[in-house]
This record gives sequence, C-alpha cells and structure tokens, in this order.
Amino acid sequence: MSQTIRLTLKIWRQKGPADPGRFETVAVDGVSTDMSFLEMLDVVNEKRILEGGEPIAFDHDCREGICGSCGAVVNGRPHGHLRGTTLCQLHMRHFRDGDTIVIEPFRARAFPVIKDLVVDRSALDRLIQAGGYVSVNTGSAPEANTLPVPPDRAERAMDAAACIGCGACVAACPNASAMLFTSAKVSHLALLPQGRPEAARRVLAMVRAMDACGFGNCSNHRECEMTCPKEISIVHIARLNREALKAGFLSPEA
Repeated sequence: MSQTIRLTLKIWRQKGPADPGRFETVAVDGVSTDMSFLEMLDVVNEKRILEGGEPIAFDHDCREGICGSCGAVVNGRPHGHLRGTTLCQLHMRHFRDGDTIVIEPFRARAFPVIKDLVVDRSALDRLIQAGGYVSVNTGSAPEANTLPVPPDRAERAMDAAACIGCGACVAACPNASAMLFTSAKVSHLALLPQGRPEAARRVLAMVRAMDACGFGNCSNHRECEMTCPKEISIVHIARLNREALKAGFLSPEA
C-alpha cells in the first residue's frame, strides 16, 4: 500500500564548470513511496518551476535501468544504497519518513560537472572510440555456425557486455579508475573469436586512452564491483591485465 513520507534533501547546485557550487537544502513533503528517485526529483522540480525557481538539472533517459544515462551519488553511494540498481530504478520505499538525503554528482577528474547533478561522461565514449569495437565488413548476416562459440565463453562475454557505461564504477573508486568499464569492453570482445584479431591493438589503445582521459589506476578496492548496477565482476579486470601484459610482449605497438 502506498504511503507518503517527508524528506530533507541536500542537493548539490552548480551553475557551470567554473562555478564553485554549493549544497542547497530542500524540504519535500508528500513523497509517495511508489515513486522512483527520479520521479521524486521531477516532483521537486515541478514545485520549483511553479514557484519561479530554477529546476535541478539531472541526467535521465529511458528510466528503465538500461541506457546508463542517469546517475548521482546518494548518501555517498553512486546510484544509492541498493545493490544492482540504477538511480532511476531506486524507489522511495527504500527510504524512511524524516530521512535526510545528500545528492551529489559523480566526482571524478574525467567527469567535469556541467550543471548541478549533470556531468560530462564523454571520456567513456573516447575509450570506446579507442578500441571498443571490431572491424568487420558490413553486409548480410553471416551463417550462425560459421564461428562457433562455446557456451561458457558466450556466457562470460554476455556478462561483460551487460555494462551500460553509466560511470558509477569511476565515481565509486577512490582513484576514479575506469578499469571496470574498460575491462568489461575488452573482456567482452577478447572472449569472442570476432574480437581476437584486434585484441592486442585494442587493449593497448584503450589503456592509453584511459591515461589520456585522466582516469586513475585500479588498486583493488572493489568499490566499483559493489556499486555497479549490472554487478560486473572485477574478474574482467584480471582479464584486461592479462591481455595488456600479453599485448605488451607480442605487439609491435607496445
């Protein structure tokens, strides 16, 4: 049965990248426990607009936990405290009446704040551009049995491919590392025969791109694994390290 709760929100407000930013305290009443977190922010914004105030800027798109567009740090946790859940799928029934909720943007050197809770995550796109793809000739669909893939490798590849690129792993990491994201992309393709011809070039290019974008190094805190909404395993980071080591020895690009 739906209930309503009262909340105190401490929301990060920042007009632009050059603005120092500040926390703004907002009291919210009558929040339905059936609402998602983003629907709650919608209600806050509707009230602010009616009162002549400036709405809170935040990222969103599909609101189905698929696209990876949404994201904010809620009480110190990217996407909030619920495991395996994106911010848009976090519902207000997981909070209590009278709670104080601190909402901040993802914090990372590679993710500069654009406005309020919106950050520029285009650094992740640059990692994909560096090597997160396979070079193939387009045309009709190939025969399914042309390149047989063992079921266990297909499952592991699909587990890695589940990454939605939201950037929560970067925000959770004490070093703002993108290793989980990068390793998911490298691992996904390294496990499939279609990805093997470019494997060495791919891993070296993506690791170099990580450094160029300003991401930190992995130090095995495992915060990324804990906060990932798709529960990507750090096993993929181990595979990335193996691929990079092998490429360093065998590739003329090293």
